[in-house]
Amino acid sequence: MENIVSKIDSTEKLQNPKFIKPILINYTQDGVAKKWEAVISHDSVAVLLYHEQKNAFILVKQLRATVLNKNKTNGMMYELCAGIIDKDTTNAQIVKEEILEECGYDVPIENLEKISSFYTSVGISGTHQTLYYATCRDSMKVNDGGGLEEEEIEVIYIPLEEARIFMFDESYQKTTGVMMSFYWFFDKKLKK
Repeated sequence: MENIVSKIDSTEKLQNPKFIKPILINYTQDGVAKKWEAVISHDSVAVLLYHEQKNAFILVKQLRATVLNKNKTNGMMYELCAGIIDKDTTNAQIVKEEILEECGYDVPIENLEKISSFYTSVGISGTHQTLYYATCRDSMKVNDGGGLEEEEIEVIYIPLEEARIFMFDESYQKTTGVMMSFYWFFDKKLKK
C-alpha cells in the first residue's frame, strides 16, 4: 500500500450516530449521586493470526481517524484482525468472517482458540472484547483481504523473530490487544 497522506478536515457534533450513542450516566457511589459522560458502542472480537509457513503474525494496518485527530500527523494503526459484534451469531463465526474479509484466509471455526475476554476503553465506553488465536496456512488463502469496500486495510506479516522488538517499538502505532496477544503467544505457545 502506498504512503497516503491523511488529515482531519473538521469535527462536528454527531447528530444521528450509526454505531455509537453518547449518553450521560447518572449513578450513586457510596451514597453520593454522580454523573459520567460515556458512549454506548458494540462489543467486539479480535484474533491473533499466526501463519505457520511464514512463521509470522498477521496484523492489519489501517487509518484510525480518532488517532489521527489525537496526534495530527499519523493515524495508521497496526491491529489484530477484529470486528464488532453486530449480528445474531456466535463470536467465533464473526471472527471467521472477519479473518476472511480483512486478511483473505478461510480459517475453519474449529481452528479458533479463545484466549480471553476483557473490557476496553473503560473510561468512555466499557466495551467487552473477546480475543482468539488461530493458525493459518497458504492453502487457506482465498483472496487478498483488505476489508469492505469503504475500508482500506493492509495485511501485514510480522516475522516471529521480529515480534518482540515490534511490541515495544513506538514508531509502530499499535493497540494493547496486539501487545497482549503477542505476550500470550510467547508464554503459552512457544513454551510448549
